[in-house]
Amino acid sequence: SELIKPYLGSKYKVTDIPKSLVFHMSKHSGPVNEIQWCPVREQSHVLLSASMDKTVKVWDAVDTGCCLKTYSCHSCAVRAAQWSSCGRRILSGGFDSTLHLTDVETGKQIFSSKTEFRISALKFHPTESNVFICGGFSPEVKAWDVRTSKVLRVYKAAVQQTLDILFLPEGREFLTSTDAVSRDSADRTIVAWDFQSSAKISNQIFHERYTCPSLTLHPKESMFVAQTNGNYMALFSAQRPYRINKKKRYEGHKVEGFAVGCEFSPDGTLLVTGSSDGKVFFYNYHTSRIIRTLSAHKEACVSAIFHPVLPSLLATCDWAGEIKIWQ
Repeated sequence: SELIKPYLGSKYKVTDIPKSLVFHMSKHSGPVNEIQWCPVREQSHVLLSASMDKTVKVWDAVDTGCCLKTYSCHSCAVRAAQWSSCGRRILSGGFDSTLHLTDVETGKQIFSSKTEFRISALKFHPTESNVFICGGFSPEVKAWDVRTSKVLRVYKAAVQQTLDILFLPEGREFLTSTDAVSRDSADRTIVAWDFQSSAKISNQIFHERYTCPSLTLHPKESMFVAQTNGNYMALFSAQRPYRINKKKRYEGHKVEGFAVGCEFSPDGTLLVTGSSDGKVFFYNYHTSRIIRTLSAHKEACVSAIFHPVLPSLLATCDWAGEIKIWQ
């Protein structure tokens, strides 16, 4: 993309909050669950989207706003999808209990596997590019190797569902947020795991009686944020014992049972989140104040993500199947 080229050599400058709509892309016939910019900087004009309409789509979301490809390898809703680190493959998992690793160019499956549960979360390991973790409607979370199509490790949690997975820097530890709904569940909402030994490091991280539909890591500081069903985002240390910061709470948006995602801007100054009323909220990371809101969608906005290279480009998606690009 010619728009991205001038930014590739330079350091990411300060993030600007987008003000105007660039593209309105609505080819999905069901809610969009996930969007992600391609992690390869030179190809970061490409955006993937995973939808309840059983498809994964790839878009040119910087230059044209056009859908480039549609992948229809799932027979039910696609709940989670991720780019591989090389940007040539897409890993997807869905309510048909299958995992697929698809070649972006050819559309062929490089790896496919059936699991015993509906999949709701997956993440590639940050340093081992052939390894990923997946979880869903099951007490178990599994690490897979795409080269052997085999399960490497099983992490056993006494929960009903995994809502999100977050690797901590270097990938030696990871967090799962879970839908634990028993009476004493407040201490099991976020669980920290040792990736290699599959031992549980801590389940005493978050003590409020809310589930956390999404987790996100700060790009520069050793902190992470959990989106909660209490209509606020909580801030935690990303180092043991993963203490909550009781002085900062990012509130004002609404979650209301939707899997609303949250993310930091690449420079770490802003925290952005969707909202069940269709708005996007921009918070100052340091003060936790709302800087601005954007009336982005009519239906619940479940994801808002900053472009990794362009300093004010934002992609949003909603429960009506629409994706919008803002600048």
